[in-house]
Amino acid sequence: MATHLVWFRNDLRITDNLALAAACRDPDARVVGLFIATPQQWRQHSMSPRQAEFLWLHLIELQASLAGRGIKLHVKAADDFAASTECVKQLCISEHVDALFYNYQYELNERERDAVVERIVGHEVTCQGFDDSVLLAPGSVTTGNHEMYKVFTPFSKAFIRRLHEGLPECVTAPQSRGEPLSVPDLTPFNYPRETVDAALFPTGEKAAIAQLRKFSQAPAAEYPEQRDYPAVEGTSRLSPYLALGVISPRQCLHRLLKEHPQALEGGAGSTWLNELIWREFYRHLLVAWPKLCRYQPFISWTEKVRWQQDKQRLTAWQQGKTGYPIVDAAMRQLNTTGWMHNRLRMVVASFLVKDLLIDWRAGERYFMSQLIDGDLAANNGGWQWAASTGTDAAPYFRIFNPTTQGERFDAKGAFIRRWLPELTAVPDKFIHNPFIFADKQQLTLDYPRPIVDHKPARIATLAAYEAARKPEDK
Repeated sequence: MATHLVWFRNDLRITDNLALAAACRDPDARVVGLFIATPQQWRQHSMSPRQAEFLWLHLIELQASLAGRGIKLHVKAADDFAASTECVKQLCISEHVDALFYNYQYELNERERDAVVERIVGHEVTCQGFDDSVLLAPGSVTTGNHEMYKVFTPFSKAFIRRLHEGLPECVTAPQSRGEPLSVPDLTPFNYPRETVDAALFPTGEKAAIAQLRKFSQAPAAEYPEQRDYPAVEGTSRLSPYLALGVISPRQCLHRLLKEHPQALEGGAGSTWLNELIWREFYRHLLVAWPKLCRYQPFISWTEKVRWQQDKQRLTAWQQGKTGYPIVDAAMRQLNTTGWMHNRLRMVVASFLVKDLLIDWRAGERYFMSQLIDGDLAANNGGWQWAASTGTDAAPYFRIFNPTTQGERFDAKGAFIRRWLPELTAVPDKFIHNPFIFADKQQLTLDYPRPIVDHKPARIATLAAYEAARKPEDK
């Protein structure tokens, strides 16, 4: 009897899991699973304690789901990727594995790890990888010169043309392969974990699918009008599940098209489809330009920007104490829940980079240390977009005004008051400039005054970018 090993990574589900489905295709094969926790690697990449907890909860769910189908999941621990390769090798030997199945990860370290595994077990074990976390494989959507797009809009158009040619199929969960197995208690891995708000992000594949179905109905159609307003529940909140692979992008696409068949033609649902394509774009970029995995900017000259080394201001930004209400409310939402509304991610990133002139990489790392939906491709792509250092970047002279962003997208301060209770008594008219009200009324607010003046900060930032763009004197 052949033995097939499924190596789970960021694909913690049994439905529409390409590697698992392929391993189970032979009805006579014995199938076992493997997950390797790598705490030291997580520390190096600043995985947040909330994401670690979310992963842990879904690992327990995955183990039970597999056991119910007669598939044992081995859960191992190895400090880092180098140690994990030996772990895979030893399990292949002890379980007499004939074939190893896994879904690709596109980050540079992960790709190098997989290459090592294929080298050390490939003589005895057949290795099969799958493009599971994307709709279309990296390298399959290219320009006429067979190069990766550097700009999103033409990439998106080419991507939709490919979808018109044929949609990627979903695969069903595997059938039972024997009697259900007992489910042992898992030994917690050596990494800090922090409680996840179950009301915001309930655990499990069923919960993720239920949320997808709910959003794909009316909210997906209303997404263009609702998505920019943080006080409104107008976004899908599926990103934590996509980040860990609890749900697949194919499931998202098919459910969206079932509810809104015209999404591919620009009809209802097309705006959310565009968000799925942004997710693809950033993943394809990691493969085409691996330097993005090494904290390097896509636009080389931006490496010359002279960033401010101001720990006090960085700390104020991290703690939500900048004196700009929309920025502070967003940061406190992040620190409390591990999640931040997408519009506000752009606002706070612009503020850190363009108002405080602090290196975007400091913000990228801090986000990863807090986000329940931490994902290198999306996080790096978003930060480089905001910093005007990345592909398809906004021009460096496009700088968000944090006050006007708040006035536009949280006009009456409903979101701000939710996270800044110290401003509860400030009238709507002054909620974005609370000290105008406080000074007139001779009131003392338990809230910091702005740590920077936007107008001169904008001028200083423009000068810093322009200086970096100038060619060096020979």
